Amino acid sequence: MPPPRAPSETSAIDQGSPGAPWWRGLLAAAVLVLATGAVYWNSLGTPFQFDDEPAIVYNPTIRTLWPPWGALQPPAIGSGVTGRPLVNLSLAVNYALGGLDVRGYHAMNLALHALAVLTLWGVLRRTLRLNVGRGLSPTFPNLSGVKPDLHDTTESIALAVALLWAVHPLLTESVVCTVQRNEVMGGLFFLLTLYGFVRSVAEKGDVGRDRLIPPSDAPRRDQRSRPTIIAWQAFAVVSCLLGMASKEIVAAAPLLVLLYDRTFVAGTFAAAWRQRRGFYLSLAATWLLLAWLMLGNNQRGGSVGFGLGMSSWDYLLTQCRALTTYLKLSVWPHPLVVDYGSGVSGLGEVWWRGLIVVALLGATVWALGRKPVWGFVGAWFFVILAPSSSFVPLTTQTIAEHRMYLPLIAVLVLAVAALHRLAGRRTLLLGACLAAGLGAATVGRNQVYRSEMTLWTGTVAQAPGNPRAHLNLGQVLFKAGRLEEATKHFETSLRLKPDYAEAHYNLGLAQSRLGRTPEAIGQFEAVLRLVPDHAAAHSDLGIALAQTGRLTEAEAHFVTALRHRPDFAGAHYNFANLLLRTRRPAEAVPHYEAAIGLQADVAEYHSNLAVALMQTGRRAEATARYEAAVQLAPEAPELRLHLALTLAAAGRLREAIPHVEAAVRLRPDFEAARRYLAEMQADLKRLEAAKP
Repeated sequence: MPPPRAPSETSAIDQGSPGAPWWRGLLAAAVLVLATGAVYWNSLGTPFQFDDEPAIVYNPTIRTLWPPWGALQPPAIGSGVTGRPLVNLSLAVNYALGGLDVRGYHAMNLALHALAVLTLWGVLRRTLRLNVGRGLSPTFPNLSGVKPDLHDTTESIALAVALLWAVHPLLTESVVCTVQRNEVMGGLFFLLTLYGFVRSVAEKGDVGRDRLIPPSDAPRRDQRSRPTIIAWQAFAVVSCLLGMASKEIVAAAPLLVLLYDRTFVAGTFAAAWRQRRGFYLSLAATWLLLAWLMLGNNQRGGSVGFGLGMSSWDYLLTQCRALTTYLKLSVWPHPLVVDYGSGVSGLGEVWWRGLIVVALLGATVWALGRKPVWGFVGAWFFVILAPSSSFVPLTTQTIAEHRMYLPLIAVLVLAVAALHRLAGRRTLLLGACLAAGLGAATVGRNQVYRSEMTLWTGTVAQAPGNPRAHLNLGQVLFKAGRLEEATKHFETSLRLKPDYAEAHYNLGLAQSRLGRTPEAIGQFEAVLRLVPDHAAAHSDLGIALAQTGRLTEAEAHFVTALRHRPDFAGAHYNFANLLLRTRRPAEAVPHYEAAIGLQADVAEYHSNLAVALMQTGRRAEATARYEAAVQLAPEAPELRLHLALTLAAAGRLREAIPHVEAAVRLRPDFEAARRYLAEMQADLKRLEAAKP
């Protein structure tokens, strides 16, 4: 069958169908925004989870918003914002507005998702209205010959798809996990790129309806429309460029815009290229930014690409499982799993899944030639997923639900098409009922994210063979003080993946906290055999060695830690403690100062610096440091007493006594504080009595 012909001015959309009232579009937009807000409102207080911590909590590049150049240079390794400068800049905006208050970050994620929903709605309704009576009639047969209700019908179909996408539970990871903003931002700019193109090939009619600008009509076209066309094309190119700086999936945007043009507008690739060659060259030029970003981030921190310990064949087989899992979750979104791990599948496990994928891919290729609309929908699914779900290994996660943010649209379009074929004008009503059920499931899924314990307990239950899930649950238990339980999960993680450096490291921390120092030393040494430049392991091994009296070895590890990470505040602090212990206070002072310069809100850094300053005879500076420590930790009785003693030694008894009184009030059984209080009060009385 020959490719579809270019549309003409006699298409159904141009045969006098009445325009929809202006308020109906506003009402539909309001419904979409309200529905999106309603299902995600309970996620605004969700704590930072999983990859949020390295991307936000421990990300120094978002601490300063102006000038923006620093925020546009995200960490080069180990973060969800690596190679995604625009996402990092948006996090810097959040930090500037509210520090680490999670509500602002989630509110921005929600706003971005709502904008993406509105953009999708805009693309769908304009696509339907521009092409009714031509290519879409076989897909939505009830649109044919229904001119009086044309706008009602197209609006219902577009609204149903957008509403289902807005509230679908499969998108919860993308919207609720803050660092997955990269998926939402990339998706938004992807859709804006397509929206800009759609607007560039249509102009407003005189009865409130869109019509295609036929290529043959160019000589007679109103010249005033030319700047508008160029403006919308520029909008699409800029959106694509911003998308490249947000998420790698936007690499597919130029290809899908060209395919959209061929399918819905020009009729053939040759016609599309002939009419808009400059536009497509501009879109393709945005790939240069993506290439530069990818080359600069070292394969996303060594987690993407070949030669990283996972074969292309194993990864390709695993993606057969991934794609069928995504399709199943699109239809029945349960169970949802935040982390499937990095395991691979064998041919014996996935052969039948592979047959399904090959069949769907083959159907898409066939449809591109014979049923272009169906082909475009299938291509949308496969092309967007291709960078993450083909043969290029992504070693950190072989399956990830957030990758379905945009591809889910294709599944929903097909679902609504089937629904429309069966229900006709009741499509929107039935779609709203489905959306209500999906929205309720989304609200429930959001609750899982409100607690790290709930999230990772559920993940371990759903993916018991995932070593990272056990690691993360162990870390949550560790923070809760449940050290023995944490140890068991760290050990399980190592049974599943013996060379898992982070599991060795966390097991070492737990054993150190439990007083099992020799075992902890063994775990830290195992980390360093696997990752020789693991700065945290060097630092914690130094602490453990110092506890066993092996001070020379401990010092060597602190030095190594700081060589690998000069901005490691904890290593500076612990090295300074060792120097102080070995009676080298003058050498300790600059390391304490470096720790404070990197992390000024830790009271112990200031108080230990005060000790070192006292030992070097710098009493006034020591007093200032104790005052800073007390200001940071006013409820710490020991700090109150140390400050009081320093003030008393300087002859400032009147200032010292209130701090000792506070120490006694905070800890009534603090015998040393009571004794010093009595002595200071007696000394003050003697001084008062000695006055003439």
